Amino acid sequence: MSDPRLPVLAELEKKILWLASWTIHNANHLRDNGDGMKVGGHQASSASLATIMTALYMAALKPQDRVAVKPHASPIFHAINYLMGLQTREKLENFRGYKGAQSYPSRTKDIDDVDFSTGSVGLGVAQTLFSSLTQDYVKAHGWGGDRPDGRMVSLIGDAELDEGNIFEALMEGWKHGVRNTWWVIDYNRQSLDAVIREGLYDRFEQMFRNFGWDVVTLKYGSLQQAAFKEKGGERLKAWIDSCPNQLYSALTFQGGAAWRKRLMDDLGDQGPVTRLIEKRSDAELSKLMCNLGGHDLPSILEAFESIDHDRPVCFLAYTVKGFGLPLAGHKDNHAGLMTKEQMEGFKRANTIRPGHEWDLFEGLSLPEADIRAFLGKVPFFSKGRRRFSAPSLPVPAKLEVGIQATMSTQMGFGKVLDELAKLGGPLADRIVTTAPDVTVSTNLGPWVNRRGLFARASMADTFKDERIPSMQKWEFSPKGQHIELGIAEMNLFINLSALGLSHSIFGERLIPIGTLYDPFISRGLDALNYACYQDARFMVVATPSGVTLAPEGGAHQSIATPLIGMSQDGLCAFEPAFVDELAVMMRWSFEYLQKDGEGDPDERTWLRDETGGSVYLRLSTKQVEQPQRVMTPELEREIIDGAYWLRKPGPNASVVIAYTGAVAPEAIEAVGLLSEDRRDVGLLAITSADRLNAGWQAAERARQRGNHEATSHIERLLGELSRDCGIVSVLDGHPATLAWLGSVHGHRQKALGVEHFGQTGTVADLYRHFGIDANAIVHAAQAAAPGRPVRYLKALP
Repeated sequence: MSDPRLPVLAELEKKILWLASWTIHNANHLRDNGDGMKVGGHQASSASLATIMTALYMAALKPQDRVAVKPHASPIFHAINYLMGLQTREKLENFRGYKGAQSYPSRTKDIDDVDFSTGSVGLGVAQTLFSSLTQDYVKAHGWGGDRPDGRMVSLIGDAELDEGNIFEALMEGWKHGVRNTWWVIDYNRQSLDAVIREGLYDRFEQMFRNFGWDVVTLKYGSLQQAAFKEKGGERLKAWIDSCPNQLYSALTFQGGAAWRKRLMDDLGDQGPVTRLIEKRSDAELSKLMCNLGGHDLPSILEAFESIDHDRPVCFLAYTVKGFGLPLAGHKDNHAGLMTKEQMEGFKRANTIRPGHEWDLFEGLSLPEADIRAFLGKVPFFSKGRRRFSAPSLPVPAKLEVGIQATMSTQMGFGKVLDELAKLGGPLADRIVTTAPDVTVSTNLGPWVNRRGLFARASMADTFKDERIPSMQKWEFSPKGQHIELGIAEMNLFINLSALGLSHSIFGERLIPIGTLYDPFISRGLDALNYACYQDARFMVVATPSGVTLAPEGGAHQSIATPLIGMSQDGLCAFEPAFVDELAVMMRWSFEYLQKDGEGDPDERTWLRDETGGSVYLRLSTKQVEQPQRVMTPELEREIIDGAYWLRKPGPNASVVIAYTGAVAPEAIEAVGLLSEDRRDVGLLAITSADRLNAGWQAAERARQRGNHEATSHIERLLGELSRDCGIVSVLDGHPATLAWLGSVHGHRQKALGVEHFGQTGTVADLYRHFGIDANAIVHAAQAAAPGRPVRYLKALP
């Protein structure tokens, strides 16, 4: 029996394709390729998914499902939401313009209900897998009530599968038993610059099956399947199967007459096959040959609705890039747009009257009442917007940590989490940690010993069962709170992104904490940027860091990461020197991760802390003597604001030393050496170059807008210094991190840091080699504030 939904769905598919095409054609913000032709609208890439997205959004999906839309299918996505009243004509008319509908779906910039931002290809695909694992984590811990499991769906371009992070995610999904995940591959066999290699679908199919996925291939539409049953149909099917991708694309663009000539040349004069071809007009023949599975609503609906299990499924859907448009199949269609003449013809074909291009029901043959009734019952949209919120978790007034006389910040991090795990409570119960095979070496071991590792099925620690002594309890259970990952930093950050959106996607707040070695942030930088762009909330703890890793040398030393912390939007970066600072930062961070407010910036710091965000802590394994002091509210506030005077400069200060992180002992020693020959030397502890700089920039913008009294924290700290006072900045990282301090009030500055890496040796060796030891700091002070020579100054090596 024919599906009664098909006539309406066919009309909606036609309307969605029209709206998407008109949105692109109507945009005034597409770039000029140099010869006056606008390009970059992705009309063809968008069109290839019109049928699949119509079937998904208008029939197959349920409210609990979540979708990552192929980036170039953004116009189709916006068109569907426009039909459902979730997108505005104003935004579509301003497509790709300032505050208009985004060229790629965006959770944070678009007004329609975007589940996952997908602008960086491949990352949205992997996000659905990790979001499914997050759903399993939430359900296993007894949260989420009776809300049904949703399917995490990704619409993927075949060329997008060149991205390596997708395969890393597949491996991790296999390890953790991923389920409720659908990946729909738009197999149009065209990428930006080329046509996909022959036989690639075989590799895709085998790969997914190897990782335990079901594979459903949608190659032939219902017209083709019917033709194959005619006499001679088996020969036509064999020709289609053996036709090279480039030739199939070229014939698609050329149309019915070209199809006829080629088919008759290859298959003519064979009786039944010839009659099969000749009984069809050119238009009918072209429609038959382009009736691939990915454009056939009956085949797609049957495939989607036949899945009655929770195993992961890959749908390999054959499509034509640009299907339904005059530029279908052409190898240059990726960035091309229809000409005005083509658009006029397309408008006539869709029976759109001039001036009615945006009308919801213009050009449709079914009664408007029938279409409206159908739209009102579409399951996916039946419960309105599908974003949730979750209440904030209470944070203790103080995080306990047993501070020893000498400690590293990495050790302090482990102790803070261990104390939280021991004390328990709502915050501790919602923390979920994760690491790419560096759990123990980043000091997460004590936390895991108390809270366990997560898996949907319990697994015992064999070493414990065999009574082999070990410091680590490696027991997996559905109640565990640590997700162990393989060595792939991309997976770490995509996992943190998925966990950090749990409050919005599943209505259950998690506090994700991920650890990794600091230099390997760069290996996952695209995924980190993607997570922040989506406004996911998490804490990333990178340790150990810098050339302070001295004996390990090589690629385990990091230089640029402080600059990443400063420049990454949505990420607040700290680098403590002492454990009591770290405890203050972590407590503040647990509240900051949960904030989602609006309003004006704090006029003390000019930072928009009420909006919240994610946090990056750059830690060290260097053992540092800990200060014996009372943590006052004022000191706590300044630590969070980004800096405080460890030694306040006197009225005659000719130089101050500003340091960050592990070089604190060297900075303290340098101040001691200088003080015998220079009066009132100041020592500035910078706990967050990121927040200091952001506040300074924001205060300057406020002054430009007329608030002449706006003053940032760093401006106040340095404001009492004489203009002749010099500044020396030093950190185990790139010197540019602090090199801007002299610009705040026009002080002369010498910026010390590390610009090269890879050398091994002791910490003292490398600090001396790179010029960040006490002697180098004193030399810089002498240069920044010339005067009587410092008696303990030694020649630099």
